[in-house]
Amino acid sequence: MRRNKIIRYALSYLILTLVLVVAVFPIVYTVTASFKTNREILTNPGSLIPAEPTLENFKLIFTSDTFNFLPMLFNSIYYTLANVAIMVVLSSMAGYVFSRGKFPGRNFLFACFSLLMFVKTGGIEIYPKFEILGLFHLTRGLPALLFLNMFAVPVANMYLVRGYVDALPKELDESAEMDGCTFISTFFRIVLPLIKPILATIAILTFQGSWNDYLMPTIFTINNPEQQTLIVGLMALKSSSGADQLEYHA
Repeated sequence: MRRNKIIRYALSYLILTLVLVVAVFPIVYTVTASFKTNREILTNPGSLIPAEPTLENFKLIFTSDTFNFLPMLFNSIYYTLANVAIMVVLSSMAGYVFSRGKFPGRNFLFACFSLLMFVKTGGIEIYPKFEILGLFHLTRGLPALLFLNMFAVPVANMYLVRGYVDALPKELDESAEMDGCTFISTFFRIVLPLIKPILATIAILTFQGSWNDYLMPTIFTINNPEQQTLIVGLMALKSSSGADQLEYHA
């Protein structure tokens, strides 16, 4: 019996170790590749250890005239955390209302929102967004983009929260109501602490999406380079004179 238990533990740790290696390898490869020249990356992409390590790539990042690393890093952090806060608040409240709320047309309204999951607008929505900003006399930039995101409908996240709240016993709401809690206070005092796991999941997914968001920050900061995020600056660096400098050093 003890031997079987040891074998199971050994197999479990072996599988977890393999998963860890697969997950960490791309990160390790990216870090080591940053010490390679462009020529080495193109001619010998399979090597993990640089043949001729160089710090020119890092020098270029901190000395480039078109790539301001620290301001762009701050913009990325600011934009990402603000989006996370917006999405967590909207998703939690919307999911709770559609789960516990009792108002006419609730199911119809939820069905309308659900249909949005199957609609891909692409770039059609960009011009109307600029029109909305004009009505509010807002200039293009990250604050304006965050303002528009406050009125977005996080359908997928709303589904997650709604399903999580549906799994909670309704007796909790009834007990809170007997103690004098209103619909809103029940959300903040009872439901919100219980749905922290799903909100953490939403926060992680939103963080990843916002940090890697390229299209909208590029469009909204095209006239405000000082508000560009890190991903926008990196993509611009690839097609600017900075990339030429990298090729020169290669």
